[in-house]
Amino acid sequence: MMTMNKTSIIFFLLLFLMPVCLHSKDNADTLKLTKPRLDRKEIRSTKEKVVEIIEDTITNEYLDTLTIGKNVMINDYSLFGFQYGVGLSRVAWNPTQKQDMLIMPYNIGITYTKYGKMFGFMPYFGMQAGLFLTQEGYQFTHDKDKDYTNKIEGAEKAVMQVVELPVLAHIHVDFWKMKLLFNLGCYAGYRLNIQRYPGHTGSVSESVANSFLETDNRFDYGLKGGVGFGLIFDPIEIHIQGMYKHSFSSLYQPDYYSEFYYRYAYPTNFIISAGVHFQLTKRTGQTKSQLKKLAKEMVYENGSSKNRK
Repeated sequence: MMTMNKTSIIFFLLLFLMPVCLHSKDNADTLKLTKPRLDRKEIRSTKEKVVEIIEDTITNEYLDTLTIGKNVMINDYSLFGFQYGVGLSRVAWNPTQKQDMLIMPYNIGITYTKYGKMFGFMPYFGMQAGLFLTQEGYQFTHDKDKDYTNKIEGAEKAVMQVVELPVLAHIHVDFWKMKLLFNLGCYAGYRLNIQRYPGHTGSVSESVANSFLETDNRFDYGLKGGVGFGLIFDPIEIHIQGMYKHSFSSLYQPDYYSEFYYRYAYPTNFIISAGVHFQLTKRTGQTKSQLKKLAKEMVYENGSSKNRK
């Protein structure tokens, strides 16, 4: 009896579920997916959200993993650097004087370099400005035969500290992880102080040993230029340079000795320097702002082309 009841129950359940299953299959066969319609505002909003997602996901770490093509593009980028150098100083005398080369132990400064394209199309061009604390001076040669050395105000040697502001045209030629550097420009400076040394036969008065005279020129200006090379370890660059500086400001007024016979003394320096420079913006490859702009163009161009279709 129990077996009969179970069999009857299963039989009736199958009869009941079979039409339901068949009806569901018929509905699935006849079901049609409809594409929702979006108005223009919704499309524009979607595009803006996509662009925001792209901008948020592009990181500097990701940009560093991108590979650039064979032709490496140098961007318009800028550098901030620290430089230290040692100088060899002498003076262009008129009339000529016998002198020794004077070693200046320091030439310290900071620089800002901005690379760009001259007139919008000449690459590898830049401008560099700096602020330096440097030295210049002279030392007359001692004549052993005559036991005599030329002097100015009783001093055989003088050293001046100068603050200097150079502005240079800066040309760089990049290859591999190096660059060649060429600089040429002008500078303006101010002679801060002076030390006069008596030497072998001199005698310097205390009143002028560490002070300028009224006939001394303290404002300095002239030309500066040089060549060098750089080692590139993005985002740091090390620049080694040799610079030559020629002043057009005589150390003293021309009529210092005589109002009828002018004399001139123009300081010149040859400086070997090394500097560490930090890239403030990306040197090669597409920058983050460029990639964001490209992403926007891709999204909007693809959207507009689809709308035209």
